[in-house]
Amino acid sequence: MSHHKIEVRNLHFSYPDGHEAIKNMSFSIYHGESVGIIGANGAGKSTLLMLLMGVYFPDGGEVLVGDVRVTKKTLPMIRQRLGMVFQDPDDQLFMTTVYEDVAFGPRNYKLEEEDVERRVMQALEKVGIPHLKDRAPYKLSGGEKRSAAIASVLSMQPDVLIMDEPTSGLDPKSRRRVIDLLKSFKHTKIITSHDLDMVLETCKRIIVIKKGEIAADGTAVDILSNEDLLNSCGLELPLSLQNCPVCGASKGKFGYIHEKIVVDKEAKKELRLTRE
Repeated sequence: MSHHKIEVRNLHFSYPDGHEAIKNMSFSIYHGESVGIIGANGAGKSTLLMLLMGVYFPDGGEVLVGDVRVTKKTLPMIRQRLGMVFQDPDDQLFMTTVYEDVAFGPRNYKLEEEDVERRVMQALEKVGIPHLKDRAPYKLSGGEKRSAAIASVLSMQPDVLIMDEPTSGLDPKSRRRVIDLLKSFKHTKIITSHDLDMVLETCKRIIVIKKGEIAADGTAVDILSNEDLLNSCGLELPLSLQNCPVCGASKGKFGYIHEKIVVDKEAKKELRLTRE
């Protein structure tokens, strides 16, 4: 399915103030891949997403979706293939009800209303909020808004899902729900986030960006366990891979391996016992 492939070739982009945000960047993402794009604030992650979606256009190089180059002329076709969920769901929810928001995209395709309704209900079922279809978006919780924003993209039936900070600002239960949703999607996925534990759980491949350039590209396990690499890029190990913050114990197969000091009062000896 070549139309699912995204190819970035020698990409350059600078803002009007002269700041060079993307420098000679090249990579390919293939059908079915789940790719996390990570980096410190200002590294160029959001700029890259805007270039992929055709919100910005490069000063040099090109972005291809399948064999179609992203240009102003091809944007309608590109927007059918790529669906993006923005960091702030309020940027995507502007209609009077959740149903109307999710129906907005399919209606722009000039589909029959019966087909629109089918797409809307399928998308709402997928994200688990069909009961909220008549709710005003401003009355939703943060997690519900995020689910509604995802549904508004799913109803367009894109080939590739692009998500910018999908767990940002969510409580633990809502965060878990979004992670489980992302894991259930069969789409090609591109996810940018500072939530490296979420990225580790949902992505098989990681691209690390530092000052507008690719610092590393590899498997999630290799990249996210490389403390020196992450530190050099202004990042930290995911919490799930860090040592215990209380005693400094490292993580074993079944959890933290704790060392406990026991004092034998009679023998007045210290015995160091290790247990999992």
